[in-house]
Amino acid sequence: MASIGIDLGKTNFHLVALNERGKVVVQKKFSRKQLLTDTANLPSSLIGMEACSGAHFLGAALRQQGHDARLMPAQFVKPFVKSHKNDFLDAEAIAEAVTRENMRFVPIKTDEQLDLQALHRVRDRLVQRRTAVINQIGGFLLERGIPFGKGPAQLRNHLAAILQDAATNLTPRLRALVQRLWVEWRQLEADLATATEEIEHIANEDAACQRLRAIPGVGPLVAAATVAAVGHGRAFRKGREFAAWLGRVPRQPSTGGKTHLLGISKRGNTYLRHMFIHGARAVVFRIRYDMGGLGLWVQRLLQRAAPSKVIVAVANKLARIAWAVLYRGEVYRPAPVAA
Repeated sequence: MASIGIDLGKTNFHLVALNERGKVVVQKKFSRKQLLTDTANLPSSLIGMEACSGAHFLGAALRQQGHDARLMPAQFVKPFVKSHKNDFLDAEAIAEAVTRENMRFVPIKTDEQLDLQALHRVRDRLVQRRTAVINQIGGFLLERGIPFGKGPAQLRNHLAAILQDAATNLTPRLRALVQRLWVEWRQLEADLATATEEIEHIANEDAACQRLRAIPGVGPLVAAATVAAVGHGRAFRKGREFAAWLGRVPRQPSTGGKTHLLGISKRGNTYLRHMFIHGARAVVFRIRYDMGGLGLWVQRLLQRAAPSKVIVAVANKLARIAWAVLYRGEVYRPAPVAA
């Protein structure tokens, strides 16, 4: 067998094997336990899978059995699907795509990366829930003629007094409802602080995170999210590929030898892209008085572009620097002050 493709499911897995001429020689359906039992009896083979939920676990298990397991983005496998779509045709397309030398593969994450990624996803969900609760409380109070300024600080500082003030235009039912939302808000704050503290603790102990934190605008959260997403960065050949994966480069529909650049693509890892945007915003705010290489570059950008565009450009720059630090295993060295 030249290659094997496995179409992953929650409980059922479809396997297709191709020979050297690309002809289907094996076509089977397995349960999860049956799949690992059958692959353990196969000789070392090239096995391809789409990068989806459960793929990293199965890829690591197949590598322990001696196979060359590789993960691929689903959008890169789709062009190999012939005619209609079913599970066996998907597995056949995976088996054909994995043999391509120019295919882009997804590194199999370690257990540590998966744990760190899970922490970030839980933290992101807590942030979204907290924002929803704050907006709901503010909306209920505004309907009763109690407005608040932008941001949660004023609402947090005055909400307890409003609930205790009997003169406010709040019915007993709404007062009890807002009180429950206030309790939920404080619990979300505590859970969010716990998740953030655990992520920062991991970032303080990890060597790669420590190197990333030397970059301006890259704190423990951004560093830990980057390591959880890309590890050592070997999946990308250069920093621009990493920035493109984050969606920090323009979309390009060029044709006829003419270059056409559109807006920022915003593709790839949305969470990590937002983290780099927040870091870039901090850099633009603080570095305008820095006369070093990066600070001078930001100042020149601010003279000819809007601040929002400068923030995107700085996020692109930070992403490329972060990739170089991970890929080369070196410490960030800022450029010297211009003469």
